[in-house]
Amino acid sequence: MSTSSAILLFTLSAALLPAQRGPGRGPGGPGGFPPMGMSERKLVKDFDKDGDGKLNATERQAARASLNRRNRPEPGPALTPDQVKQYTSQPLYDRNTLRTLFLTFESKDWEQELADFHNSDVEVPADLLVDGKAIPGVGVHFRGASSFMMVGEGQKRSLNLSIDYTDSKARLGGYRTLNLLNSNGDPTLLRTLLYAEIGRHYVPIPKVNYMRVVINGESWGIYVNVQQFNSDFLSEWFPSSKGARWKTPGSPMGRAGLDYIGDDPAAYKRLYEIKTKDDPKDWAALIQLCKTLKETPPDKLEAALAPMLDIDGALKFLALEKALINSDGYWTRASDYNLFLDNKGRFHVIPHDFNEALAPAEMMGPPPGFGGPPMGGPPMGGPRPRAPQEADLDIFAGEKDPAKPLLHKLLAVPALREKYVAYIKDIATNWLDWQKLEPIVQEAQALIAADVKTDTRKLGSIEAFLKGAAEEVTSQGFGPFGGRPQMSIKTFVEKRRAFLLSR
Repeated sequence: MSTSSAILLFTLSAALLPAQRGPGRGPGGPGGFPPMGMSERKLVKDFDKDGDGKLNATERQAARASLNRRNRPEPGPALTPDQVKQYTSQPLYDRNTLRTLFLTFESKDWEQELADFHNSDVEVPADLLVDGKAIPGVGVHFRGASSFMMVGEGQKRSLNLSIDYTDSKARLGGYRTLNLLNSNGDPTLLRTLLYAEIGRHYVPIPKVNYMRVVINGESWGIYVNVQQFNSDFLSEWFPSSKGARWKTPGSPMGRAGLDYIGDDPAAYKRLYEIKTKDDPKDWAALIQLCKTLKETPPDKLEAALAPMLDIDGALKFLALEKALINSDGYWTRASDYNLFLDNKGRFHVIPHDFNEALAPAEMMGPPPGFGGPPMGGPPMGGPRPRAPQEADLDIFAGEKDPAKPLLHKLLAVPALREKYVAYIKDIATNWLDWQKLEPIVQEAQALIAADVKTDTRKLGSIEAFLKGAAEEVTSQGFGPFGGRPQMSIKTFVEKRRAFLLSR
């Protein structure tokens, strides 16, 4: 199978069959096709007991049992509440605090149950104990698309916890929801943290730290804890959290870039997932924003948009994505970001998923075409940017694509283009600075290193975690990226800074 055919097959299966895919059935798992570039597994020699060069039914059964054992990691260390530190006053998202969440499911089959209900509205209840506080009946489900499908049974999958699932008044540190991410594609576990740390100086962005998760007495290791985009988040950044919220789900065929596609709300509802009350007035406002972006000439655009869009915030959002090369965001896929329509009728663009940042796009996560920049010409819209081989992504990549009007139309206005370039330079000057980022990296690694070393379910190697921030290591990524050198965060920061400041 050619690379392009395999990518197409994966993309179609991911898009069309998400609910039918059980644990371990993604690429490389039982029942799925092997990752591209992986050599054929040689089993006949080991299990051909009668020496006839093929496996009979008994021999095949033994071979299958061996595969199942290989694919499922060993259990993690046992851990009890009296073995971990408790915190009483530190904020939930304090960067230097490592809380332990003890989840207890009623069923031993909890993992299969979560997998069966993935991509559904069903949550599985579990009792939570943290810092000596018991919260019975929190709701748990596996979250994510590629971060779920590309991870086999028994390995670390991302979790979403509804603290208020049973008791609507229940909170943990003042919050109702936890997003515990597996850092798929980033064995350093640092990129999400660093992106949020830089991003908070420019735009509203979720808080990030780490959590240790123990399930039914067994440690499942470290998760990246990312704040939920909800009214709690909005109340921290805006005078009022009242308004409408949308998530634009990540998609390799994404068209949720604020492109005007007519006046029928049904067309937009297929692309934008509303998280608040489904109010026709809110959809009308979204459509009007898209129409204004599409139809207003450059010399009149800023004045027309000012009442309905935080233009300066949108420029900063775009500058962050491009300066830090977020390979899983608006500029590549016209999806995977959030929108907030405040109670005064202005839209705000807010980052959503940024674990594939601070690295050349080709070296992070899945291959181009389903997660990174598409390989060839787009099925819709204008020309797509290429995946950079180094940290040399053009800051105007994607601006010719009319399906991404925040780039295509805003940057056509000379004054806005000048502001955008200034924000790029500001990020490069003040934050693409290893002397400033290295202490943050060292603190984070020191906080979680002991757990990462003993984590049997981690998705990357311990070498990649320990060295990947400052040294080139061998990637364990999907498909053609597995076994390839991966640029360190330090190298990326230094090269990207030099490239941007030379422009």
